[in-house]
Amino acid sequence: MKLQQLRYIWEVVHHNLNVSATAQSLFTSQPGISKQIRLLEDELGVEIFTRNGKHFTQVTPVGEKIVEKAGKILKVVESIKRVSQEFHSHNKGALSLVSTHIYAKYQLPGIINQFAKKYPEVALHLHHGNIEQAVNMVVNNQVDFAIIADNSMYRIHNDIIVIPCYHWEYGIIVPKHHPLADKKILTIEDLIKYPLITYVQNGSGRVHVDDAFEKAGINPHIAFTAADADVIKTYVRLGLGIGIIARMAFDKTADTDLVCLDASPLIASGTVHICIRSGSFLRGFMIDFITMCTNYLTKELVENIIYCNNQEEVNKLLHDLKLPKF
Repeated sequence: MKLQQLRYIWEVVHHNLNVSATAQSLFTSQPGISKQIRLLEDELGVEIFTRNGKHFTQVTPVGEKIVEKAGKILKVVESIKRVSQEFHSHNKGALSLVSTHIYAKYQLPGIINQFAKKYPEVALHLHHGNIEQAVNMVVNNQVDFAIIADNSMYRIHNDIIVIPCYHWEYGIIVPKHHPLADKKILTIEDLIKYPLITYVQNGSGRVHVDDAFEKAGINPHIAFTAADADVIKTYVRLGLGIGIIARMAFDKTADTDLVCLDASPLIASGTVHICIRSGSFLRGFMIDFITMCTNYLTKELVENIIYCNNQEEVNKLLHDLKLPKF
């Protein structure tokens, strides 16, 4: 059994059983991959994939277990490589992360700027994606970690550990001369008098908005949705309705023609999380990046989190710590 063979079956599964796409991504030949997989099956005495001619059609039940074990072995190998990298050059390397839109646009630029100044020889690779895509990239070892803005997608993956960073709150944005602009305390009834403009359905900024109206037994008139808070602000300016956005997306300097009202009494706060693979080896600069994402995490605390065996242990470790709000 060769490590290369394990990588091939893992990659084939994560390329939807497409051997051609797998070969292209690994810069090798399709026949070479097929041959190595057949040799592995012959050695193990089982079929990992069912076939229709030369094409893989599905993973066999025993194949699913083998692929799962292969994934864990590949993660350990990657960790060993990183231990070596850390020993030889602790301030050089690469950091790959994926983030959902809200965090990537409104909080991450300042952190990346701070990190780049401290670690000029570390190459940063930032990917964007929705919550499901981000979590899957962590699970499949495509990135070092994900930064996601509030959702429970990570709970379906047993090999993911989640670190809460901070809470973020919602704001109601209206033009300066809108009837709600001077209102000190808003109610749900105030909001439903007007068409609403907010985040797209199933987006990371939408879940608590829907929950607030559902709990009130109200079906609001949502006139327009967008993934970007700046787009929402544009259509509020056009008079299509009042906007519901993350308060961190309101810029007091640039948005002087708008008013942002506190929505925290009506809509529950969201939480930004960092998702990492359990048992991962994180290099020193990676741990430092995580501590930069919030003001309550220390290097020692992050190292203790990494050594937790499951999410329950992480939650106990962080139980008495109070998250900051933005």
